Amino acid sequence: MATNKVLSRLGLAMRAGKLVSGEEIVIKAIRSGEAKLIVLAQDASDNTGKKIADKCKSYNVPLLIGYTRFELGSAVGKPERVMFAVTDRGFADMIQGGWVHHSEVENIE
Repeated sequence: MATNKVLSRLGLAMRAGKLVSGEEIVIKAIRSGEAKLIVLAQDASDNTGKKIADKCKSYNVPLLIGYTRFELGSAVGKPERVMFAVTDRGFADMIQGGWVHHSEVENIE
């Protein structure tokens, strides 16, 4: 099932040290060019969603929106997580490749 693939790939990226979470850290990764992909929980606040979507658009970083904060958190063995920045191109491509119409997908070329 595609859903489990994406969540397990997030877990792999976390164990490999290629995933960062937390709004300030994610925004810093976008600004510095480290972020290859942003994953945002579908239940993030409107304000947070807009802020991240705007940053991704300005810096041309793909943004995937889907899963709940609890699903994202449990995928990486943590409490709820609202967003991740994937800092490795290989993991970013793997995660995007498994993302099958789960939700809204923006900035994907």
